[in-house]
Amino acid sequence: MRFWSFLPQVNIAGRACAAALVAGALLCVQLPWLLPWPAGAGLVLAGLPGMCLHWRGRWLGAALFGLGWATVHAHMALQAQLPAGDPPRNVQVIGQVMDLPRHGPQHSRFLLRVIRCDALPALQGRRLQVSWHDLSHGARGGSAGDPSAARRTVDAGAHWQLPLRVRPPRGRINPGGIDGERQAVLAGLAGTAQVRQGLARQQQPAQGLSAWRQRLAARIGVQVPAGQARFVQALALGDTRGLQAQDWDALRALGLTHLIAISGFHVGLVAGFAALLVQLPWRLWPALPRRWPRPQVAAVAAAVGGAGYALLAGAELPTLRTAAMIALVALARAGRRPLAVGQALALAAIGMVLAAPLSVLAAGFWLSFGGVLWLLWCLSGPGARGLLATLRSFLAAQGVASLALLPLTVALFGQASLWGPLVNLPVIPWWSLVVVPLALLGTGLEAVWPGLGQGVLQLAATAFDASWRALLPLARHSGSVWWLPQAPGWAVPLALAGVFWALLPRGAGGALAAPLLCLPLLWPPRDRPAPGALALLVVDAGQGTAVLVRTARHALWYDLGPPGEDPAGRLLRPVAQALGQGPPQRLLLSHADADHAGGLPSARQQWPQASVLAPPGAGVPGAEACQQGLRWRWDGVDFQVLHPLPAGPYTGNESSCVLRIQTAHGSVLLAGDIGHASERRLLQAMPDALAARVVLVPHHGSAGSSSPAFVQAVAPQLALVSAGHGNRFGHPRLPVVQRWQAAGAEVLSTADAGAIHVWLGVQGLQVREQRVYSARWWDAVGRARAAAILSANEHAATGPEG
Repeated sequence: MRFWSFLPQVNIAGRACAAALVAGALLCVQLPWLLPWPAGAGLVLAGLPGMCLHWRGRWLGAALFGLGWATVHAHMALQAQLPAGDPPRNVQVIGQVMDLPRHGPQHSRFLLRVIRCDALPALQGRRLQVSWHDLSHGARGGSAGDPSAARRTVDAGAHWQLPLRVRPPRGRINPGGIDGERQAVLAGLAGTAQVRQGLARQQQPAQGLSAWRQRLAARIGVQVPAGQARFVQALALGDTRGLQAQDWDALRALGLTHLIAISGFHVGLVAGFAALLVQLPWRLWPALPRRWPRPQVAAVAAAVGGAGYALLAGAELPTLRTAAMIALVALARAGRRPLAVGQALALAAIGMVLAAPLSVLAAGFWLSFGGVLWLLWCLSGPGARGLLATLRSFLAAQGVASLALLPLTVALFGQASLWGPLVNLPVIPWWSLVVVPLALLGTGLEAVWPGLGQGVLQLAATAFDASWRALLPLARHSGSVWWLPQAPGWAVPLALAGVFWALLPRGAGGALAAPLLCLPLLWPPRDRPAPGALALLVVDAGQGTAVLVRTARHALWYDLGPPGEDPAGRLLRPVAQALGQGPPQRLLLSHADADHAGGLPSARQQWPQASVLAPPGAGVPGAEACQQGLRWRWDGVDFQVLHPLPAGPYTGNESSCVLRIQTAHGSVLLAGDIGHASERRLLQAMPDALAARVVLVPHHGSAGSSSPAFVQAVAPQLALVSAGHGNRFGHPRLPVVQRWQAAGAEVLSTADAGAIHVWLGVQGLQVREQRVYSARWWDAVGRARAAAILSANEHAATGPEG
């Protein structure tokens, strides 16, 4: 008898245990606050025996363990970050580039693992997201002024000495936007950094797995014609750096984003190929199976091949999940134990949560596991026989995937593809069975010898391009993407229950009940202003300004934020879509400075029908004059431009368009970047027109604006500041804030509040801070405030000498 037979029976591999474990981790990440780490450790100790022992309540123990395990990991993730309230610091570091750097015309972004930092030892061994701007004008490979600096590049796997300005992770918080602080927790980032002027030099050349990935991607770029290489690189290596914004827009419109990057199917192909390849010697030499049975060898080869390719492809969640499932199945076959697909999926979920419980924050976790679960539930009947039955099963699988994943897709991305179910029918087999195998084979040959895989890679590119050109007209169709407003959180489980009901066997009554349960998610309330009322959203745009003004049936963007990579598509459009707002009728630029007008080119592409207003002389092509005397009326709301004068010269900030919006319930004043001189002119010309319940504080709260007389004339209840966190200008200045507060105004800044919602309607003036509304435990502002309150309480308790 073996010694482990005396141990108590351990059974944690059940599907109920897996579901409870995931549910416990999910509860942790959904909480607005984090349980203390002793409580998390206590839940782990309490839940572990209940999860492992053989009794009916294992699921309860698994749920407690999942909650505690995720809590402990969450505290570890936050402890690995720089303290939320710390100011930016200038340090010199030595580190290694960990991923494939993304190079733009004027900047590079890459992940850096810090090897040494004498000024801040806590950074050693941690990872930073680094941005390097103005590469063509500064020290990209040496000190400033080095003539070879502009020709040097940052390569994956290289060691660099860099002068950095580091700060804790901090993201912009907007409705429908990306939560950068959540991404930092998922990626294990200690903070963000920017390369400063100073000595920056490469210490060691590129080496390691990431360097090999970059070399293979470069070889594909050489062997495949320009314009096609980016897709082959994405399909073979998960390298999506070459994909442009229009490529992603087309993929979203077609519902194909799940296929273009490395997916679990790619890992399965490599694992299957490895299993077939390793069996050849066993078939050629009959003596080998006597020493080691061929099925066990194939299983181990599949596991090793799948795991190796998952690492080569960047170790993303779908690939790791598939590699884990393949490894578990291989382990079961090597031990001559049967393992059903559902059991393998449960084991993979348990392994994923045990290894990285915070992975339940990732959209890929739910899409990958959710898709397989739905297929197992709905297609678990006897296997199909014959061509017609196989085709019927394939169509059923596609229908199930499209319908069952619709609530998750809408909840995670706020959109659904009109063509997705139709397009996926031919594209999935073509890309997965033709394009991807060719891309993988060509990449493998290229890894053996440069140029060896050229023909195969070009064949893969030709096969992909033939389908892509046929699909692009569908992607460009105006109704190809169904954008949905942001729904309340409770609508998601309700819709999932509806889909589950609809997929039950006939006669279960889901035909009528399921659409009703999905209705709150697919048709949420849009919260549009009533006639005569106004809704205002000051976007968290960093050190810039973008304000969405909405009436009952019209919308106006006042300023468009700073420049960037498609700012309208990545920042402004998602905000409007989350609110259920369609294209705006007008784009009004207060003036032409980059922090206010940088998003104009992108906005014109997004909303070509919108008219553009700008101050005379601002140099904005195709813009109408925004000047004193301009008026219009939308839905019972009056808009009036107070400044600048029609005949005056354009003087930058002082020529800003000042917009007054008058509703039946109060007025709003949007003051651009005017300073004391323009404020004096307005006070002399129209002092009575300045009074407002809500004001956008001029020039981000700078010391050169908001004069005492101007503040007294406006006398608002609410003063809003659009400013970036920790900006180098110190906006908003403390005396300016105090001046508005002394006039009776509550002062809110996007730097602390995130996006700021304001409503002027029959219920009076209402305000909502996005950071408070969507609070989560990883929120940097919330943790900084809590630390400040705790520090103040400790100081009060101990006294000045404590």
